[in-house]
Amino acid sequence: MNRQAAAELARGWIGTPYRHQASAKGAGTDCLGLIRGVWRELCGPEPAALPPYTPRWDEAGTEHLLQAARSFLIEAENAAPQTGQVLVFRMKKEGPAKHCGIALGPDLFLHAYDGRAVSTTRYSPWWADRLAGIFDYPLAEDKSA
Repeated sequence: MNRQAAAELARGWIGTPYRHQASAKGAGTDCLGLIRGVWRELCGPEPAALPPYTPRWDEAGTEHLLQAARSFLIEAENAAPQTGQVLVFRMKKEGPAKHCGIALGPDLFLHAYDGRAVSTTRYSPWWADRLAGIFDYPLAEDKSA
């Protein structure tokens, strides 16, 4: 397994409609559901059940998403996204991380958000400024690098 495999699996989710707390390719997913779905395809069964969470990006509070990423994924040492890595974002600079996606390269990532199907977005300075963490799937390190 490698980062390229994670990116290819993620591309298979393009067009999946947004559904809060869902994770079913082609049927519905949210941003975390996309990460979970690629996990299942790449790594196997999910390591833990999810607690309920809200779709609101404007909440204050605990860093549940970032804590979960640090528990189940491998925090990357690179400063810029690489293909196949999980990106975790703060939608408000002062707020907790509440959004995530998968890098398709240094300038493009894939994510799900309300009102849109899973789609690609340019990794612009706006997104870079809100990046809270970069992670690899377990056993998904790029062996060619």
